[in-house]
Amino acid sequence: MSELNLELEVCGGCNEKIDVKDLTSILKDLNPYKREEITVGFDKRDDACVYKINEDISLVESLDFFSTMVKNPYDFGRIAATNAISDIYAMGGEPKFALNIVCFPEGENLEILREILRGASDVCREAEVSITGGHSIHDSKIKFGQCVTGIVKNREIWKNNGAKVGDYFILTKPIGVSLVMSAYSVGMTSENNYIEAIKKMTTLNKDAAEILKKYEVSSVTDVTGFGLIGHLDECTENSVEIYADKISFLPGSYEAASEFLFTAGGQRNRRALEDEVDFTFDDFALEEVLFDPQTSGGLLFSAKKEEADKILDEMKKRGIPAFFVGRVIPRENKKFKVI
Repeated sequence: MSELNLELEVCGGCNEKIDVKDLTSILKDLNPYKREEITVGFDKRDDACVYKINEDISLVESLDFFSTMVKNPYDFGRIAATNAISDIYAMGGEPKFALNIVCFPEGENLEILREILRGASDVCREAEVSITGGHSIHDSKIKFGQCVTGIVKNREIWKNNGAKVGDYFILTKPIGVSLVMSAYSVGMTSENNYIEAIKKMTTLNKDAAEILKKYEVSSVTDVTGFGLIGHLDECTENSVEIYADKISFLPGSYEAASEFLFTAGGQRNRRALEDEVDFTFDDFALEEVLFDPQTSGGLLFSAKKEEADKILDEMKKRGIPAFFVGRVIPRENKKFKVI
């Protein structure tokens, strides 16, 4: 089907996430009822909740939605579904079914919504996820996402906070999505860079997760709205050396940051953690990319060096653009050191 004449706004995605400090402040005084079968809840800052069914398996469930951040409705549906499904992979689970979440302006062209749903459906088919229903409301802006449910073996549940001193971090997708999207919206980057960013956002983390299940990993998460540094912060209480020369950027993202292009989400991420980061050399553009919010980002995981080397080698053979991020070191005055 040809692209619709009416294009979507390039503005949203995980760049819209509420500041992590604000979110922590909001949640800290809540005292929700917790069933004993819930082994992972929102108190853990993990990627999904886990509900124990029996001694062997658990349900794993997550919800993600946001407003448009690419111009093509079909691509938007694909990105939103890929992003929502990723949380199940990040917990070690197998996604099984999903419910659509739709906000759509009254009187808007319904063909746009049809294309969004078609994009999501195609991704879910690729992931072998059944769309079983959903809920829709009228709203002033288009928003879309999914609540995804999967299953996970209890002995194979991954957490996002177990990285130990000496472990190495690897990320499976390049970063800089929000910078590329923002740059494209104001004519500061090329169509090719925009297309490459969409390609990465619509790549399922399924293959990466399948590889990880063969190895011993100490923490796993996916990098989304809190940026690379924000998600590293969740993975360990120790400090982390970040290898600047190893970080892989999406084409156009570093250049956009060099032109002092800011994203609102990136500035929220910076304010939340900049006091914990020691940049050992001056590179403002690098700082911006490290704080940049990602949408449908890669899996970030930690493992001992020998395991990490094997995982990286296998991922590269499978065409997954994984790279070393850094390593966990004993706690220092600041949590992060960019070297």
